[in-house]
Amino acid sequence: MFRFASPYAFLLFAAIPAAMIFRHRGQTHPAMSVPSLARVRKMPPSPFLLIHQAIPLLKYAALCLMIIAMARPQFGTQKMNVLTEGVNIILALDLSGSMAALDFKRGGKIVNRLEAVKGVVHDFISKRNGDRIGMVVFGTNAYTQLPLTRDYNTIASILERLQIGAAGENTAIGDAIGISLKRIEDIKSKSNIIILLTDGQSNAGELSPKAATEIAAQKKVKIYAVGVGTRGKAPFLINDPIFGQRYVYQEVDIDEDALKEIADKTGGLYFRAENTEGLQKIYDTIDKLEKTEVKVKTFAEYNEFYIYFIIPAFVILCFWVILSNTRFLRVP
Repeated sequence: MFRFASPYAFLLFAAIPAAMIFRHRGQTHPAMSVPSLARVRKMPPSPFLLIHQAIPLLKYAALCLMIIAMARPQFGTQKMNVLTEGVNIILALDLSGSMAALDFKRGGKIVNRLEAVKGVVHDFISKRNGDRIGMVVFGTNAYTQLPLTRDYNTIASILERLQIGAAGENTAIGDAIGISLKRIEDIKSKSNIIILLTDGQSNAGELSPKAATEIAAQKKVKIYAVGVGTRGKAPFLINDPIFGQRYVYQEVDIDEDALKEIADKTGGLYFRAENTEGLQKIYDTIDKLEKTEVKVKTFAEYNEFYIYFIIPAFVILCFWVILSNTRFLRVP
């Protein structure tokens, strides 16, 4: 962000034409003309004469640069300080093999569950302001994908790179909650929530969902549980060694009772999403429920650039003084 800290200095530019007019009027002209020099005047002027006539312009150029320097040109970087804590949000996303089910649509195209979730979560992140958001992914194991941060661009970038099966083929819901609670402890906040998204039943991990839920309740961490996927059988695209790529339908069950219990005991809510529109509404609802008034102080740090004008002005002025008092000395 560029600005002039003292723009009123530009009013001094009005003095330059007045000085030029005053100088022109102050010049004296010979009282007598010599007819015999009329032909000499028609000869082209020498380069030194042209330079001599241009010497006064150096003085005005230096003056212009000095005025710009007096206006104090500055370039600043805008910064933002968040004065309130906001909400600590952990996105716990299921990357197990069942998330490859092709029962969602995004932009009119059939996509797997993870791709549908990516789009909706991206929109959710873009609506938050001042909140810290972290990411935990889970399958057979649970991992911290991103600690709590306000760098929403980084969150969105990492979200797009998530792949099905990266944490294993099974579903460790208890471990996902446990890792999420550890990440929340990293930075204290008055409001802490976990958005747990899964499409299966907990069948892996060292910590049971029930034990993890009790810990979350003790720590007063809300868990919003989202069960994603259609009911009954869902289509999967497989590579058959004989028939090539083909669709097969497999039964995918969500343990809704366990997810409801997790949400109820922690003061959160349980949602079921069977399509992209429903998933979008769920995240919109959570966005409205978990709002805090964030006070933001915006300021800018400016660097002065007058030196880049005052130094050339000084050099030009010295050059003018030297030339006008030596080779191009003007005799009245």
